[in-house]
Amino acid sequence: MIYVDADACPVRAEVERVGTRHNLKMFVVSNGGLRPSPNPLVENVIVPDGPDIADMWIADRAGKGDVVITGDIPLAARCIENGAQVLRHNGDAFTPGNIGQQLAMRDLMTDLRAADPFRQGGGGKPFSKADRSRFLNALERAVRSAVAQG
Repeated sequence: MIYVDADACPVRAEVERVGTRHNLKMFVVSNGGLRPSPNPLVENVIVPDGPDIADMWIADRAGKGDVVITGDIPLAARCIENGAQVLRHNGDAFTPGNIGQQLAMRDLMTDLRAADPFRQGGGGKPFSKADRSRFLNALERAVRSAVAQG
């Protein structure tokens, strides 16, 4: 199965295309406001508003043989712990080998922002066609690997 942390996810259409090609059930999880897909393989899951409710829904279900799409580092850590493969929206993989460093960097940046409330955040770089292409390739590899595991 594929789980998508869908709030602010720029690659839902790509996930649906790859998931459909592999005949995989997909869960698009959000707080609402997304147009549901007519694809019978896609289940639009709307969770109540609240901090990390969508993340908890995904983390409670994703495991070995599943793929999770998220930019949320703590969610990625929980899913990796459960045996799932996890990708960022740009195709970068969260892995058992890099998730500790990712969590540490996230915590460091949170502390720096808290220490200097006037610090200007960069906001990140814009999502590019190269990011979309890299994501499609990474998702295809992750799905094939997950299917082989599952």
